[in-house]
Amino acid sequence: MPASLTRRRFVGAAIGSLTVFSRTLHAAEFTFVQYHNQTPASALHTRIVEMWARIREQTGGRVETQVFPQNNNITGSDPAALKALVSGDIQFFTLMGGILGTIVPAAEVQQMPYAFRSAAHAHQAMDGPLGAYLREEMTAKGIHGFAVGAFDNGMRQITAKKRIATPDDLAGLKMRVPAGQLVADTFSALGCQPVVINSDSIRAALQDGRADAQENPLTLADQFKLYEVITDVAMTNHMWSGFNLLAHGPTWQRLPEDIRAAIDRNVTASVRLQREDQIRANARLRTELAARGVRFATPEAAPFKKRLDAVYAKWKTQLGSRCWTLLQSAT
Repeated sequence: MPASLTRRRFVGAAIGSLTVFSRTLHAAEFTFVQYHNQTPASALHTRIVEMWARIREQTGGRVETQVFPQNNNITGSDPAALKALVSGDIQFFTLMGGILGTIVPAAEVQQMPYAFRSAAHAHQAMDGPLGAYLREEMTAKGIHGFAVGAFDNGMRQITAKKRIATPDDLAGLKMRVPAGQLVADTFSALGCQPVVINSDSIRAALQDGRADAQENPLTLADQFKLYEVITDVAMTNHMWSGFNLLAHGPTWQRLPEDIRAAIDRNVTASVRLQREDQIRANARLRTELAARGVRFATPEAAPFKKRLDAVYAKWKTQLGSRCWTLLQSAT
């Protein structure tokens, strides 16, 4: 059995480095590390922990996986964790398409503004031919994706320190965006100054003035208590984002077929459950955040979309005809 599949180690919690320690695991034949960037209270964490527990049970203890929320607090957050996945230092990771796009450019399509009507609409696209194409592109970069592998983050909304009702209200705002060129292009076209800040520093950036606003599903505003540092939410539904479950490609390819089948089966089940969890959470949080004093607006989409013509033209070319055609078919 290749050593990379029997890594007897786990990633320590030291902030600032990916520290590796040795340990002996007698029961498990395969030991893995799973990272994700959400909090321990998130539906994503709950469903991933449940998923790996079922996989351990169904494989008779042959697979054991340690799950680390908030990317184990490593310096560099999602981009650093993505590098760790590609190198094989961790074996499983969930990541939004925009950041994945720094290595797999076609994955940026998941963040196409106003492409998806709802989270459920996006799920259909990710489970269909467009998602299959993205997995081909991941494979070419040494990353394995799953047929039903896009956990939900949700439709993204703008949270700010002022009311946002029209695109003009965004003029000059320092908008926190994740790594990924399409999100930055979108908010530049809307008149903002995009500022790339990792998810673990959003609250601090809003507090210290590095950002005036940020855009994410409501669950992030709740989990990271952004309602304490912002005053307003604009329900723009301007793009969808998900948490793509990714595996280190060489590790995946060397796994026995029965182990891969058990993981595949449980990934599908957990993704579907978490999607339902997340949709419900994003729906109820408007009422809950309003009760905490957050003011809500629901701007018309058309004026925002009108300013994005150049963004669509650029990305139609950048993504290529096959990807763009699949996107059009899905949306």
